[in-house]
Amino acid sequence: MGGDLEPGTLLAAYRRGLFPMPSELAEVTWWSPDPRGILPMGALLVSQSLRRSCRRFVTTIDTAFEAVIDACGSRGDEERDWITPEVRDAYVRLHELGWAHSIEAWTPGTHDQPPELAGGLYGVAVGGLFAGESMFHHQPDASKVALVTLVDLLADDGQGGAGRLIDVQWLTPHLASLGAVEVRREDYLKRLEIALELPLPAAFA
Repeated sequence: MGGDLEPGTLLAAYRRGLFPMPSELAEVTWWSPDPRGILPMGALLVSQSLRRSCRRFVTTIDTAFEAVIDACGSRGDEERDWITPEVRDAYVRLHELGWAHSIEAWTPGTHDQPPELAGGLYGVAVGGLFAGESMFHHQPDASKVALVTLVDLLADDGQGGAGRLIDVQWLTPHLASLGAVEVRREDYLKRLEIALELPLPAAFA
């Protein structure tokens, strides 16, 4: 418990397998769950309907970070509880420094209708680690399409993403339906050590 949300503090925490969450106990608490939720590279389950949805949206990287984190923070009471103004400002700062990234899914625009942000996700990239923080959707499957894009860009390194790590913190039924699994904290930390030795994916570098 304690500490701050300065960029150096956050990055040191992620490198040690920790992530911050506000709580009633302290302004900032640091978490390293056991078991830990991850999405193994190559494990993403893409249904036929999701493949069709991938053709319905246009995806971008880091074009609307603040809009994505604000949409995540307005999802519901649980999200509002932990994406406080202080947390928002901390991750916007990380984004400005090149460490936090967003994937956006847009509805295609027309000659008289501009594209609309339909869904997205954001997280922190350190070497081969992508620590997913939150995702949202305004249209069905839009956040899943953003996740497909994330996995594709992590795998686009000539090695199929070998050794890279997508951290989802806790496993939920929704994430499990997409292929996420739980691993022991000891296993997570070993995977993290390997991932941190890798370069950033080209899309984030």
